Parts: sequence; structure tokens; C-alpha cells
Amino acid sequence: MQTRGKYIVIEGHDGVGKSTQVALLREKLASSGIETTQLHEPGNTPIGNEIRTLIKNGDILRDSMTNLLLFTASRHESWLAVRKDLDRGTWVIAERNYLSSLAYQGYGEGVDLDLIMRLTKEYTDEQYMQPDVTVILSLSDEGERTKRIRDRGELTSPDTFESRNAQFQTMVKQGYLALAKKYAIPVISASQSREIIAEQIYLLFIRG
Repeated sequence: MQTRGKYIVIEGHDGVGKSTQVALLREKLASSGIETTQLHEPGNTPIGNEIRTLIKNGDILRDSMTNLLLFTASRHESWLAVRKDLDRGTWVIAERNYLSSLAYQGYGEGVDLDLIMRLTKEYTDEQYMQPDVTVILSLSDEGERTKRIRDRGELTSPDTFESRNAQFQTMVKQGYLALAKKYAIPVISASQSREIIAEQIYLLFIRG
């Protein structure tokens, strides 16, 4: 019988190093002979990529509910694709999942958290809602976090959530910490070296 692959989620505010940790984890697992695939939200499929382009289009104004629906549609398409990989034994390493909508659309934009959960459950499945391992990266130094984003050249679009004001960013950051507490999700400081962070993430599912 084919062993199901693990579904691992690396979450957190923009600028905390999620992409770096996804790449390092995939390298680590590959060296152990474990096949992985990456899930990036929004995106990951032709439809998801189009939705991502729409989300980043600063000329198209949207309210918070529209943002949620766009992310949910992308999430639905992405999960249809990668859950087949899980069934084949491939590990899915995800940069973001529905926690991002809870943090950004919920805590940041004011959408009801229960509504976000209901929509997500309706258009994904139980596997998606309960990853094998979830970790939240957090960076308390807001100046450092903003610098990292600026160095990537990602504060130029008026539509990026990172171009929003300090109050919004604080609500998102606090949202992630509240979610970590509510769902007992480990929080790892993103102020450490990327190698130390990678080892801490790896140990989470080795111990599990």
C-alpha cells in the first residue's frame, strides 16, 4: 500500500523568509531520497497564476470579500492538483495556506474568521485543513522585515498587501500570533540564521 506523503506548511508575514525555508527543506528532504513538490498560494496552477496576476493588479479595486473569494478560488485549484501528489507518496511543502487568509483578510481586513473557515472547508478538504506540520515564522523587528521586502523590490506595486499602512501590518502580525496560540502552532523567530531556522523546522516533523 502506498504511503501517503506529508503536507507541511510554512506560514508567516511577508518578509520572514518563507520561500527560503521551503527551498532549504526541499533540499534537505531530497538528500534523504524524499520526493517533494511545492505549493505556493496564490498560484501553482494556470488558473491560480491568473488569479495571482489579478490580485497584484493595482488598477483593479477590490474589497476584502472579493480578496477572500479570489484566494479561495486559487486555493481550490491548487489543492485539486497537489492532493494527488500526496496520495502518490510525494511530500507537499507549502508556502502559505488558509492561515494567510485568516491573518490578512480576517485580522487585517476585517472579514469574519468563521466565514473564512467555512469557505475554505467547502472548497478544499480535510487534508488541506489539517497539515501534518505547520509552522509560523515571525519577525518582531518591523524595520528589518520591511527592509527585506524592499531589498526584494516588492514594495512598488500599490496592490501588494505590504504597501498598506503600519496599522494593517500590525494587525496581520498580531493575527498570526493569535492563530498560533489558538491552534497550538509552533512559532519560530525569523531573526535567526536561515540554517538554524531550517533545522528547527526539520526537527518539528522528525519529533512528530
